[in-house]
Amino acid sequence: MSWDRDVFLWDCRSLISSYLWCTILWNVGSGYDRFDRKEGIVCIFRWGFPGKNRRIFLRLLMKDIQSIRIAVKEDIYARRILVLYMEIRGQGAIPLTRTDENLTPREIEQKAAELAYFLRVPIEVF
Repeated sequence: MSWDRDVFLWDCRSLISSYLWCTILWNVGSGYDRFDRKEGIVCIFRWGFPGKNRRIFLRLLMKDIQSIRIAVKEDIYARRILVLYMEIRGQGAIPLTRTDENLTPREIEQKAAELAYFLRVPIEVF
């Protein structure tokens, strides 16, 4: 009975470990944001998992951006993390910061203020 449980736990640990290593090696979630005021377009690119949707590319009009939002999230260790979102009319919120970026509240506020000023939209805090 104990042997079956040990094999099951080993399989679970191996799968989780493989998933995490693949996420790191494939650089899932990385990408860039491009804001072009001249053309009025925002381009957001992210890498996903391998497959037909590996490249995630969003092209949005600047006039569809409603606001820049700062939200407080809690991680599994009950630490509070500030996350920066771009609120899009009809599409919801798109995260702009990575959860592992470890920016201070002052840096997040500065980033949000600069982006909101550039896009000429308000800042919301949740």
